[in-house]
Amino acid sequence: MSDRLNVTLIGSKFMGRAHSNAWGQVNRFFDVSPKPAMHTVVARKAEELAEFAATWGWENNTTDWEAAVTSDETDLVDIATPNDAHREAAIKALEAGKHVACEKPLAATLEDAEAMAAAADNASGKTFVWFNYRRVPALSLAHRIVATGALGKIYHARACYLQSWGGPDTPLLWRFQGDVAGSGAHGDLNAHIIDAVRFVTGEEIVSVEGAIEETFIKERALLESGAGGEIAGAGATTAGMGKSTVDDAVLFLSRLSGGGVASFEATRLATGYHNANRFEIHGEGGALRFDFERMNELGYYRTDVPGGEQGWATIDVTRGGDGHPYADAWWPDSHGLGYEHGFVNQARDIATVIGGGEPLVPMPDFKDALQTQRVLQAAIDSARQHKPVQIAQA
Repeated sequence: MSDRLNVTLIGSKFMGRAHSNAWGQVNRFFDVSPKPAMHTVVARKAEELAEFAATWGWENNTTDWEAAVTSDETDLVDIATPNDAHREAAIKALEAGKHVACEKPLAATLEDAEAMAAAADNASGKTFVWFNYRRVPALSLAHRIVATGALGKIYHARACYLQSWGGPDTPLLWRFQGDVAGSGAHGDLNAHIIDAVRFVTGEEIVSVEGAIEETFIKERALLESGAGGEIAGAGATTAGMGKSTVDDAVLFLSRLSGGGVASFEATRLATGYHNANRFEIHGEGGALRFDFERMNELGYYRTDVPGGEQGWATIDVTRGGDGHPYADAWWPDSHGLGYEHGFVNQARDIATVIGGGEPLVPMPDFKDALQTQRVLQAAIDSARQHKPVQIAQA
């Protein structure tokens, strides 16, 4: 195997930037083999693409995604497109013998996700899904603490992902179009916290007992040209109104495979919160809590100390010399990390796995991400049918 891993990225918007930064930084902070190389970036608008490639350091750029993903020079295809394009690109790349990394959720629909997982089962390439929050050091540490058995039996998991950018002034971006995105806050945000609960607890979600799906903003301004600013479309030119065909908020209750219960809430209309990705895990021996808006901290409550000394402790998860995952590659203690570092940490693990090594913490592949997609679908089915839904297990 060559020590160079040629990466072809599809997508040049928000996630395209995050992934480009990760591939550009990984060799600077981690000693990995093979070493990722930014070979080709693919996008639809040629006039914007050349500037993007030059800015981020891509060696080549093209609007022909099929040629790029099947090229003999491509080793890894990285998909950072809207959700409806995941299936075709991933399967084409897998059939060409490539490794594939795909943004979350795995696909716009459960049917597409199942097709992608089936293709991966029959392919020689390895697959990866960008559930990047797994590689925030505090989440990785939470996973390790639970894996030691320190929390004992898990009773409760409660998770929410609260944003507020989806108000009535936000135009009808692709994220509000059901035929493109598949769902709204549900697939965008609940996917992350479903994965986080599965990852941290090591348990599966076996049923959805009840759910609510709500679209508060029924119509949004139609884009006339351009997408505007990142995520919320600020500054975009609009004309007329169109129907929003996704949810703005989804809440659901579920049961875990170990007998515990869990709650999930995702919304783009939580006024006052910008990126509050939160969870709490409560067990017989202790509890953990995390909030991404304080991403370098992990709350830990232990019951194995005298009652008079019990209370929530806040761990500063920046101490690589003390074993905090990924932190030793970055800055001195308490020189905190940011949003982008989870992507760089994942790029490290993708290259490591392709080279035959082990990731620092478990890496989601298409099969793993399919299970999260099943939970997403079960929640929507429960909301629309007003009944509990059992979830098939792999």
